[in-house]
Amino acid sequence: MREFDVVVIGAGVGGEVAAGRLGENGLSVAIVEDRLVGGECSYYACMPSKALLRPVELAREVSRVPGLELGPIDVAAVLRRRDDVIARLDDAGQVPWLEARGVTLVRGRGRLAGERRVVVGDDELLARKAVIVATGSTALVPDIPGLREARPWTNIEATTATKAPPRFAILGGGVVGVEMAQAWAALGSRVTLVHRSDRLIEREEPFASVQVLEALREGGVDVRLECSAIRVTRSDHVELELDDGSIIDADEVLVAFGRVPGVAGIGLETIAVGDDSALQVTDEMRVPGHDWLFAVGDVNGRALLTHMAKYQARLAADIVLGRRSELRSDGAQSPRVIFTDPQVCAVGLTLEGAEAAGLRVRHVDVDTSGNAGGSFVGRGAAGTARIIVDEDRRVIVGATITGAEVAEALHAATIAVVAEVSIDDLWHAVPSFPTRSELWLKLLESYGL
Repeated sequence: MREFDVVVIGAGVGGEVAAGRLGENGLSVAIVEDRLVGGECSYYACMPSKALLRPVELAREVSRVPGLELGPIDVAAVLRRRDDVIARLDDAGQVPWLEARGVTLVRGRGRLAGERRVVVGDDELLARKAVIVATGSTALVPDIPGLREARPWTNIEATTATKAPPRFAILGGGVVGVEMAQAWAALGSRVTLVHRSDRLIEREEPFASVQVLEALREGGVDVRLECSAIRVTRSDHVELELDDGSIIDADEVLVAFGRVPGVAGIGLETIAVGDDSALQVTDEMRVPGHDWLFAVGDVNGRALLTHMAKYQARLAADIVLGRRSELRSDGAQSPRVIFTDPQVCAVGLTLEGAEAAGLRVRHVDVDTSGNAGGSFVGRGAAGTARIIVDEDRRVIVGATITGAEVAEALHAATIAVVAEVSIDDLWHAVPSFPTRSELWLKLLESYGL
């Protein structure tokens, strides 16, 4: 048996941040990982998907700038760059960061074996202070007849494929679905996207759904709304039967229905906790009834976003270190970005969510590029900026910005929402000319300031 102050199960982004923060503050830490240090985001999600989408974004922007021409996208070069970004699925470059903080990496599948005990094969680790579970999530594959037998792609295959499938079917119109549809359509696939709702990315504002739908169709994607697959078969190709009676033939099919928390096989039954659902935690990231056990990131189901896993990991580490820590950003109101073109970035509540919460709100919309800065970036591109103001407190409780290359604009909105900056104070935060950040001036002027 080996003893450490803290044992972290899972070396994805949440586990890494927690382990590193604890290690650099003098605690002895072991981190357990059976796949790649860096986790899903580094190799199979955020990083490779953005590497695939960046050429698409640039190509569409070039088309908006007079005086420039762009030839066909070099697919092989794009995939080589994607491979550089994911380090060819080799985590050797990630490990030194942990080692520099005195963190011990234990390779293998970690599982709880009672209070403060984690087993990895024949190795047993005892945590004197805490165990932090950071096992992430996996792609949901629903019980559609024949789907599992058809060997569907998940985000793993969709972000690491070595060539574009000639015919590519995507089931699900959430973030993964729309991003991969736009990327692979631009890289040569004939893409059909099937979504059961009447609009894509339905958790975001309706105008964002419309603009992304129009962009996908403009890029050649066949989008089928209010449809579901009821049967899937694979022979020399994949055949999908839809509930409207139509048939889709494809070479590969991607399931993009959401995520399942990584709780299976991690030994929760040894401490009488949980089932197959997300691991419930308090605002300190503690598992109730077990003051030594924490869970951060996707596994707790609160906010399935890489940056939120890092945030939660910092909170949990500070609690273990005996510091005061307060959760201020959480759940569906967390800052989020969809990296299609147009990009969709949002923080806080949508208009529908604010009204459902019983707030007395007013919203203001302006054209994202409807200012001098829009002459240089996103010229003529679709894009809307919306703020939702709590009229009683005069603070912004939600913001959504769509358009070309708007992701970097989100942080100003995040500060306004999380810090509850009054719109009267925001009026004096003067945006620079000629930048698209003048959308804030336009928003506040439209509000009436």
